Amino acid sequence: MEFASSLVINILVVVFLVIDAPKHGKRAWLWGVLGFFLGTIALGIYLIQTDRKVLGWVILIVSVIGYILLIIFILIAIAFIFSL
Repeated sequence: MEFASSLVINILVVVFLVIDAPKHGKRAWLWGVLGFFLGTIALGIYLIQTDRKVLGWVILIVSVIGYILLIIFILIAIAFIFSL
């Protein structure tokens, strides 16, 4: 379930980047690939580069914090499993 929602979010990011990139003189295929693999991090960087800095920084910071929390959660789960 979580994988499906993550995939849907990445696809929505890709669609937005591919449609919006040519409007700002950017390569649509490049931003589409980056959006698919990096998701919201690529969206944040794109928004910063296209002068929508506040929204871009907010998305980028929230995404990075989310990934850091996910890594910490995984490390705690691994430590818990091996301590049994």
